[in-house]
Amino acid sequence: LLKIWNMNKYTGVLGVYNCQGAAWNKTERKNTFHETTSDAITGQIRGRDVHLIAEAATDPNWTGDCAIYCHRTGELITLPYNAAMPVSLKVLEHEIFTVTPIKFLSPGFSFAPLGLVNMFNAGGAIEGLKYVVEGGAKLTEIDDGYGGDQRAENCSNELVGKVSMEVKGCGKFGAYASAKPRRCTVDSNEVEFEYDSNSGLVTFGLEKLPDEDKKVHFVDVAL
Repeated sequence: LLKIWNMNKYTGVLGVYNCQGAAWNKTERKNTFHETTSDAITGQIRGRDVHLIAEAATDPNWTGDCAIYCHRTGELITLPYNAAMPVSLKVLEHEIFTVTPIKFLSPGFSFAPLGLVNMFNAGGAIEGLKYVVEGGAKLTEIDDGYGGDQRAENCSNELVGKVSMEVKGCGKFGAYASAKPRRCTVDSNEVEFEYDSNSGLVTFGLEKLPDEDKKVHFVDVAL
């Protein structure tokens, strides 16, 4: 499998391709294709397949944990540092993944932005990203490692943290959150959102382009 990666400000993008059956014809000077009976090829991807992914992390002590979003299936998975997930592709098939560092906020509370998930390069829409840890975060026994599949819930009256993003464009916005957000706002207006507790995928709509006097939407997610 051929892997090609690139970087955005806060995410990476990884393309994986099964190029069997395709070749450059030197005589005709064009791409040609030949039949192949090969079954699907299975390989693996890791967060570090995006070689500079650490540059997208806002935390200098980032542990290497990543959220990975599959464009074709809409599946979101989280991978600890150096862990791998299998990818199977038939001849001339491809898949595109958004790869983003997971930010640890407090025990049980982590976050990673994905971007406009209906776009091939979802994370290219994110122009700004800021994390604020609030008073509801428990500061004892903090474990900076990957939290696995466990889902926490903020039962206190205080916020654990707030994620502020600047997003250009419009469409379906997605992010990973280890706990269901308390609320999501777009340009200070609270919006409805969907949360998949199995994967941690948060989605909501940016229904229109930013106003003419703005270049971006101001998106906040409160945990």
